[in-house]
Amino acid sequence: MVRQDRSDRRSGGHKRGKGRDDHHYHHGGQKTSKTTKPPVNENSPVIAVFRTFQTELDSVHDKYERLVKLSRDVTIDSKRVIFLLHRISNDEKKQSVLEEADSKIANVKQRLCQITQELQGEDPYRYLRAISPGVQEFIEALLFYHYIKNNKLLGHKELEQQLSFEVTKESEGSKVNQARDAGMKQQKGSDVKKPEEDTSEETATETKTEAENESSTEPKSCVTGGGDEAPPETLKIDMHIPPNEYMLGMADFTGELMRMCINSVGSGDRETPFQLVSFMREIYDGFQLLGNTPNREVVRKLYTMRQSLKKVENTCYTLHVRGSEIPEHMLLDAIASVEKGERGFTGDGDGEE
Repeated sequence: MVRQDRSDRRSGGHKRGKGRDDHHYHHGGQKTSKTTKPPVNENSPVIAVFRTFQTELDSVHDKYERLVKLSRDVTIDSKRVIFLLHRISNDEKKQSVLEEADSKIANVKQRLCQITQELQGEDPYRYLRAISPGVQEFIEALLFYHYIKNNKLLGHKELEQQLSFEVTKESEGSKVNQARDAGMKQQKGSDVKKPEEDTSEETATETKTEAENESSTEPKSCVTGGGDEAPPETLKIDMHIPPNEYMLGMADFTGELMRMCINSVGSGDRETPFQLVSFMREIYDGFQLLGNTPNREVVRKLYTMRQSLKKVENTCYTLHVRGSEIPEHMLLDAIASVEKGERGFTGDGDGEE
């Protein structure tokens, strides 16, 4: 009795073997349930409705993934345009670099034309999270290119005018027909019985693979708009840029102006920083008119813009006050020491000295 009571206390007051009535155990130790799932009637109207939901959700998810891939390509190409524009050090290189950047921007617009085709007939804000990083990066690159070329800010309406494309009606209609045929194939696959589910899955896999292969190739029918008369067999489509995306791209654009200011000082140009600081102040004052915005991303980028403006102001201060007594090859070190001393004085650095 004593040994049995000790064993009961060790097991929490219960004997071994209890609590196992809900399942059967084979000799191999595998647990099997008594209840078995009833067979699913594939011809049920309820199952047919859910098959339709499955087809719609799969098409939405596939389109979202295609847009994410296109947005990633737009981001990479736009960054290359920005890096290229920072190579301008004098007026002799300016024209050749701008021509090369113009061709790269045209390639980016081809990607944006694909995005515009994907968004035809859709809510522009439904897939905004998928394309937002690429759109903002392209706006940043295009504003930077336009400022270097024309020395002014590209407006929102002017930006949308450059994102007008001409697409052949045959290619647009073929994409719609292919999507409709894919939906019909999946719908037919849902009406058959269970033994034939493998063939329907293979058909859906082949359709998905064909759609991915088609999206990976650039459409040759995308032509940037701008002409007065469109060809008779073309369709004009416009890409909608939300104002919030334009503002976020403009905020990133001020960071490139700050880097341009530092690069100009390193190359011996002392006039460009004073032009940039006045331009950046106008942009910052415009953002200040917005007041308290609930958008967390706008608040974060506004803080970064303020830091960039502060760096440019410190650069102009150093050039104006100490520029005559500091050699040109030591200007960047003097600007860096001013920023480091200011951070230490305000407590933003590692500590006050």
